Parts: sequence; C-alpha cells; structure tokens
Amino acid sequence: MSTETEPHIPVLLNPILRAVAPVHGIWADGTFGAGGYSRGLLDAGAAQVVGIDRDPSVFRMAESWSGQYGDRLKLVEGTFSDLDRLAGEPLDGVVLDLGVSSMQLDQAERGFSFLRDGPLDMRMSDTGPTAAELLNTAEEKTIADVLYHYGEERASRRIARAIVNARPLTRTAQLAEVVASCLPRPKPGQSHAATRSFQAIRIWVNDEFGQLVAGLAAAERGLKEGGQLAVVTFHSLEDRIVKRFMQQRSNSAGGGSRYAPVAETAAAAFTLPFRRAIGPDDSELDVNPRARSALLRVAIRTAAPAGHVDPAVLGLPVLPGR
Repeated sequence: MSTETEPHIPVLLNPILRAVAPVHGIWADGTFGAGGYSRGLLDAGAAQVVGIDRDPSVFRMAESWSGQYGDRLKLVEGTFSDLDRLAGEPLDGVVLDLGVSSMQLDQAERGFSFLRDGPLDMRMSDTGPTAAELLNTAEEKTIADVLYHYGEERASRRIARAIVNARPLTRTAQLAEVVASCLPRPKPGQSHAATRSFQAIRIWVNDEFGQLVAGLAAAERGLKEGGQLAVVTFHSLEDRIVKRFMQQRSNSAGGGSRYAPVAETAAAAFTLPFRRAIGPDDSELDVNPRARSALLRVAIRTAAPAGHVDPAVLGLPVLPGR
C-alpha cells in the first residue's frame, strides 16, 4: 500500500519520450500532478514545460524541486480544457495523463479511494459540489445513469436504490459498504466491488468526460504544425473517446456506425504515427502495477485549421440534463 513518502511513478513516461523524440520546444503538461511528465520532458530536452493542474495543492508539493528548472517550468492553476489559452503561445507538444493520480488516492481526506476512509469529496479542485452533495440530492434515476454510463456498472439500478435508502452519505467507507452490499463478493484477483461505482462518481463530480473532449479540442487549437499530442488513458471509456477523436481528426475513422456516424470530411488536423495504442512492458509493470491498464495514443498536428469537435461523434456518454 502506498504512503505519502513513496515516489509517485509517472505511467508510460519512457514510451512517451520514445514516441515523441526528439523532445524540443514548448510543451504543455495538462495534468501536472506530481510533475513526473514535466520533469521527464525537461530532462529530455524541452525548452519549457507549462504545467497545468486544477488542484492547487500539487504546486505546493512541487516547491521542493521545481526551482531547479528556473523559468523552464511554468506552473499554472486551471483545467486542461483551457490549455491553449493558459499556455499563451503555440505549443510543440501536449501530454495528458487522464484520471485520478495515485497521489490523490493516497490522501484519505480527498475522498477518492474506497480503501481509505475519508470524507466523501472526490473533487480534483476545491470548487463545485462534492460527491456527498451530489449523491445526497440527486434523483435515484440520475445516480443509476451515472453508474451505468460512466462506470459500466450492470447493477446500477440496485446500487442507486441502496444509495438513496442509505442517505445521508458522508464517508467513503460508508459508500463502499453500500455498494458492496449490492454485489457478490469478488473472487481472488478481482477488483473491489466498489471500483466501478467510485470511478463513475468521480467522473461525474469532475465532469471528466466533458473536460476530456474540451481538452482534446484545446490541444488541437494550441499545437503548432508538427506538434505532438500524447494521451495516456486508464479505462476503456476514456480510451474510446481519445481513439475516436484521433481517428476523426486524422480522417482515418473509416465507415460510420450508430455510435459514430460518418462525419463530413475536412482537412486532417492530425496524422497518426502509430497504428495501435502503446501499453506498458513487463519491466514497467514490475515496478508500477498501476500501469497495467494504461494505454498511450499519439497524434501529430498538421497545418490544417483547428475544427469543431462533436462529442456525439466521439461516443461521449451524456446524462439526461447534463
């Protein structure tokens, strides 16, 4: 189990650096976190990295090492959906590590983890409603939709009913117990029964899918010709959105489907240097088991003007009224 003194290992850092080599120019690290990607890019030759994060506490934690990079590291509080504006100039690269960081999971008071009892918060910033506020006020159907669409939880209706009956919810352990009571006990090697529900609620609290689509669009606007976009995802819903974005914006999506209808062809905004996503190798998994579900996708910006991104074409799960 991680503690606050253990290092936080950036997932797929070496594959990223190999995929975008040679590293040069100005990069935006849209999910600064513990700073692993920013440090890796600076050490690999980036002239400057703009580190962006919606969580102000990460910048305080970086004070012990950030000074060694001087003005090569610029730290900005904000969301990566505004990365083009926050960077303030055309970018040679953008890197995004999606989802919650192990650093946040380690902090029980943030309320992200079902393994550590804490207040039911789950906010990546210090603004907006907490998970407790949403769960204690939302309609049962809305909660069921969240669990089903954002967590792919098949028992969503049963769990939503149990959540409503258990109100008021205030602690992560309380929510985990309610969810677990609705599901069979996991077999050895299976994930905790509350994994999908906690994922779904965290995504809901932070509007992560909406932020992702807006962030991909911001990267398209902010990257100069030849600039590189590297995105690391941790579950299938995120990866599906990123994959479809890159396919659509590179005109390599092929025929449409009921989820992704054929879009009007415009000049390709990206080219794709790799046919498939890049995963961790055995050596990384040995030292960082968190990387087991991670996938890296890379796209290279063309000279075409930035276009409109249609969330529906990307298969973005949309809740009624959201």
